[in-house]
Amino acid sequence: MTVEIPYTSASLAKANGIELCYDTFGDPSAPPLVLIMGLGTQMIAWDEAFCGRLAARGHRVIRFDNRDIGLSTRFDAAGVPDVGAALMAAMMGRPVDAPYRLHDLADDVAGLLDALGIESADVAGASMGGAVAQLMAIHHPQRVRTLTSIMATTGEPGLPPPTPEAMAVLTKPTPIDKAAYLQSYRQTLKVLRSGSFPEDEALDFERAERNFTRG
Repeated sequence: MTVEIPYTSASLAKANGIELCYDTFGDPSAPPLVLIMGLGTQMIAWDEAFCGRLAARGHRVIRFDNRDIGLSTRFDAAGVPDVGAALMAAMMGRPVDAPYRLHDLADDVAGLLDALGIESADVAGASMGGAVAQLMAIHHPQRVRTLTSIMATTGEPGLPPPTPEAMAVLTKPTPIDKAAYLQSYRQTLKVLRSGSFPEDEALDFERAERNFTRG
């Protein structure tokens, strides 16, 4: 028997002075679980089936687009960042000029909870989203019931760094031509899987198409 999961379609919420696009899965009265996605990745990377399975386990699942991605507020006037140069400056202890920082993204999550009338939530983040979740736990501890940090680091010196191949795909500019974007997306996933997960080129292509079309 299939159980239908309640779903609230994508909406915009005013949070921390910007607008964040979000949607929800599950009973609105269930314990909230906020999912934070990583660098340059839209909320739809949290697959609907995955969100539905979490909701079926008794969570109210909330996914959203970080600022500057998907359908949330864009900072186009800030221009296209040179991620590689910024990372190099940070590693050398030099100041990095940026229109916002990771703690601003953590404040965005707290603002989203405010907009949804949620006092505290379970918080899970992947990659950069894991770093944002960590900062949320540091700066907004009363809002975080539990913290799940997925494939993310604290940046503590001495921890293993990313492989050169992973750094290359994460810091390269995102193509704006569709064909180049689709190829770049599939290449990125191929590198990040590192041979630990089965490849599904058809699914990769479908996700890449959807990302490009959505934003």
